[in-house]
Amino acid sequence: MTTSRHSDDGRQPVGPSSATLAILTSFLWGGTPVAIKYSQDVLPPIGVAAARFLLAAGFMILWCRVQRVGLGLERGQHRPALICGLLLYVQISLFHLGLHYSSPSHGSLLINTFVLWVAAFEHFITRTDRLNTRRLVGLVASASGVVLVLVTSGNDPQATAAGLDQPSMTGDLLLVGSGFLLAVKIIYTKQAVRVVPPARLILWHDLVGVALFTATSLLLEADQIDLDGFQMAAGLGLLYQGLVVAGFCFAVQSQLLKRHPAARLSVFAFSTPVFGVLIAWAFREAAPSPWLLGAGALVATGIAMVNWKTDSR
Repeated sequence: MTTSRHSDDGRQPVGPSSATLAILTSFLWGGTPVAIKYSQDVLPPIGVAAARFLLAAGFMILWCRVQRVGLGLERGQHRPALICGLLLYVQISLFHLGLHYSSPSHGSLLINTFVLWVAAFEHFITRTDRLNTRRLVGLVASASGVVLVLVTSGNDPQATAAGLDQPSMTGDLLLVGSGFLLAVKIIYTKQAVRVVPPARLILWHDLVGVALFTATSLLLEADQIDLDGFQMAAGLGLLYQGLVVAGFCFAVQSQLLKRHPAARLSVFAFSTPVFGVLIAWAFREAAPSPWLLGAGALVATGIAMVNWKTDSR
């Protein structure tokens, strides 16, 4: 009997070119916290979220047109789109506020723990993907890394004097909460896409988010918006978030998912927090401490162990 070169669902195994693209998207995602911090230098946290998802919504309108997906919601689709939008609003608000009070490296490490929450939800609650010994060890490893990140949070007078980003316990706890809610949103979205086409769902959850972000920012942050001091770095940060991450990365990931099983691609997620720490070091922070490097290694290793899937064959 000859062995098929395709996976059981008809899609191909991940080859070198697809792996390169998957790692490229992980690298670009890793730069998101740094881009957000540059934008937050001149704009308030929720205001940055509003601008970010306004750009993302514009891209999604074009994407829906390219994919020939209708923009309007049909009967039975309003509720899941609204719930996804509300989850986006709370999760991203926590993420942007957490970054405001923390550092990009901590933001990248802590937000990517959503992978661990998803694995726990799917084992204990939805019971759709069971944990084995290796994946349990991965959960423990990543959880240990998160604890290490939280323990080492604190103000550094030298970093403050140098104008460098630094973490705080308040910011890190907000980031942990954002990672948890991101996992909740992913679990719910898996059910919602059965009712609403994915591109349409993402568009409307972006639009709901933009409306809520804008209202919140105008209500609570109006006195912090000063466009006179707007800098090029802040503008480039917004374009990066709205077009590179929400645009290019989304398009590449969509094409990869058409060619390969999601489980094969998810293993590359371990590289995102690694890239996040390195990019933060290169642009916004002092050299990472041995403690942070150790925490990053634990989180990345745990994510890889949790996501690594083997064929039943």
